[in-house]
Amino acid sequence: MKRRLLDFLVCPDCGNELDLKTDLMEGSEIKEGSLSCSKCKREFPIRDFIPRFVDTDKYVDSFSFEWNTFYDVQMDILNNTDESDKTFSYKTGWKPEDLKNKLVLDIGIGAGRFADIVSGWGGEVVGIDLSFAVEAAFKNVGKRPNVHIIQADIFNLPFKNEVFDHMYSIGVLHHTPDTKKAFMSVVPFLKKGGEFAVFIYDKGIYHRYSDLWRKVTVRLPLRVMYILSAISIPLYYIHTIPFLGPALQFALPTANWPKWRWRWLDTFDWYTPKYQWKHTYPEVYQWYKDNGFENIELFDYPVCMRGKKN
Repeated sequence: MKRRLLDFLVCPDCGNELDLKTDLMEGSEIKEGSLSCSKCKREFPIRDFIPRFVDTDKYVDSFSFEWNTFYDVQMDILNNTDESDKTFSYKTGWKPEDLKNKLVLDIGIGAGRFADIVSGWGGEVVGIDLSFAVEAAFKNVGKRPNVHIIQADIFNLPFKNEVFDHMYSIGVLHHTPDTKKAFMSVVPFLKKGGEFAVFIYDKGIYHRYSDLWRKVTVRLPLRVMYILSAISIPLYYIHTIPFLGPALQFALPTANWPKWRWRWLDTFDWYTPKYQWKHTYPEVYQWYKDNGFENIELFDYPVCMRGKKN
């Protein structure tokens, strides 16, 4: 943890400022220590460089497994690609000049693929995640001077109100118990005039069979699903067969990325999370409207949207 992070933090329970105790430093990073609240007497450990505002990963254990197993797959800096850069751009509509010198909240940092992009564009990123993916994110980007990583619950975040210039959540809110409530829970931390971009799974007929499979797959041990998800690797070639391939893909959807580890990762990602809600453009648009956003933009990839807080 960097001392600079204290500028944004408060106790998630009572909103009081936090006191820092440092036990072990490594360079400019606090490796071990604690954050304490003098008002409500809560204490939160700093462990392996990361402030921990939760004790467990609750309902997101699949992501703890996923991102620490596939920590390097989607990282442009580790794969000499620009795939994550392009994905971030078309799902948010932002350009580097929009985020340079801005304080940006990454809601669901995962292994850090988009924090990598934003920090590379010159933004200062605070990434939160309920899962132990924070450890993969710290390994990938955590020691950059403009990156901060916190393990915390989206429904009880430890931030001052209206502190962030911009926020984004790409493929995360629908994995909480209540997508709309998760959306609403982060709005207070955005400054007036700040922008919030989201990508949320859309409703569609093509989910029908995968949702049926998920009734079984979410109950299987994660290591079993890790092995079973590897079926996506050879299926990629079978899906190219006329008639048979599309029919099989509809009945048993798997990721179809050309890179084999990407399709293994995305197939695992689809079938293992406990929660996986789907929503429509009108639903998400109404959330923006109800929470005081204007200049709401809809992007081609469903459901991607961005609005400015009024």
